[in-house]
Amino acid sequence: MMKKMKRWAAVTLCAALCICGCSAGDGGEKEEKPEVSETNKGNKEKKEKAYQKKLDMIKPSAYDNVMGLELEEGTSLSIIGKAEGVPYWDEVRRGAEQAVKDINENLGYEGKKQVKVTYSAPSTPDNVDEQVNILDEELARYPAALGIAIADTKACEVQFDLAAESDIPVVAFDSGSGYQGLMAMVSTDNRAAAREAAQRLAESVEEKGEVILFIHDSKSESAMSREQAFREELETNYPEVRIGEVYYMDQLADMQERIAAEMNGGQPGDAAGTDGAGGSQSGETAGKDAGIDSQDAQTAQDGGGESVSAGGEAVPADMFSEEEVIDYLFEKHPEVKGVYATNGDAVKLAVEAVERNDAKASIIGFDADQEELDALEEGKVDALVLQNPFGMGYAAVIASARAALSMGNEAVVDTGYVWITKKNLEEEGIQKLLY
Repeated sequence: MMKKMKRWAAVTLCAALCICGCSAGDGGEKEEKPEVSETNKGNKEKKEKAYQKKLDMIKPSAYDNVMGLELEEGTSLSIIGKAEGVPYWDEVRRGAEQAVKDINENLGYEGKKQVKVTYSAPSTPDNVDEQVNILDEELARYPAALGIAIADTKACEVQFDLAAESDIPVVAFDSGSGYQGLMAMVSTDNRAAAREAAQRLAESVEEKGEVILFIHDSKSESAMSREQAFREELETNYPEVRIGEVYYMDQLADMQERIAAEMNGGQPGDAAGTDGAGGSQSGETAGKDAGIDSQDAQTAQDGGGESVSAGGEAVPADMFSEEEVIDYLFEKHPEVKGVYATNGDAVKLAVEAVERNDAKASIIGFDADQEELDALEEGKVDALVLQNPFGMGYAAVIASARAALSMGNEAVVDTGYVWITKKNLEEEGIQKLLY
């Protein structure tokens, strides 16, 4: 009997130990699994924070990922931007480089097997000749496809014809052209953003008064669209808001000659580049007030480079700096109430001009580099169109890859934009989109 009791006790003890052991094991797994899961989840979220929200803005969604892009080993793509060392264009480059990295990871390519993207750009945004030369060089490399932010709508047509003859598909991004052979256009909806800019500026000036436009160039499709749509919105819905002056940042020489002509006795506003808005001041008086020293001179224009004479001596029209030219425009329109600027450099010029001339003018513009964000926080800028240059570079590579694979492309790929103000700048969603 005693032996049986001992035997049952031993069995019971073993069973209890087994049950406890299993319970401990289950408990341990339950503690470890969530920890691993959370870690993986955290890594995923960390990865997404780097650029996923920027990709989420791209429409259609086929251009926010690399799935289905079965490019051959060693495929070469070319991407040509508008400028080097500019925050916006640096972000475009990062987007393009991330896209090719994602393509290679998805296909498992390493080393010489990797798909390659060559990114290049001219030294400055308005250097059309340099961009055309880069385009020639890239086409000579015979890439599988090429993406380009076209600086001048009419400058690249010969090269595009050559690309077509060589079976090199071309995708435009940021700024396109009317060339019929482009495979896709990847960009901000510039017309929609410009219309909203007009609405916001009109509201800030209480729907009446003069405004000045700072347009980043006179040749690119993006600049033209942003100006045209802005004008149309004002003309249609805000007739009491009048455009007093338009300053094209690539036409300084023309503005210098215009000022010289006006100071020569012509009526301010008669020359090209304005909406015929004049002032009560004479050209000479406005020039003095704007800091342009005419030395109480007689002025003369000889149709060429020599336009102003001071004290009997001819002075070249380019005697006026860009700062003096802009100040002249503000002096002609002392009641200006608003400024519209179509890119980051234009915004900075506008901020400096408004401060220098002590103007009480609202500023609405495009882009959001650190200097612009500082101006926004300080109340010098009212609102900015935050584009998606990272997404633009990324989608340009995707569209180029699709073209290389003859997969077909959407005619227009919208990379999105949001408005930022001092009020919403610190929101998490906005912060993830900054660059």
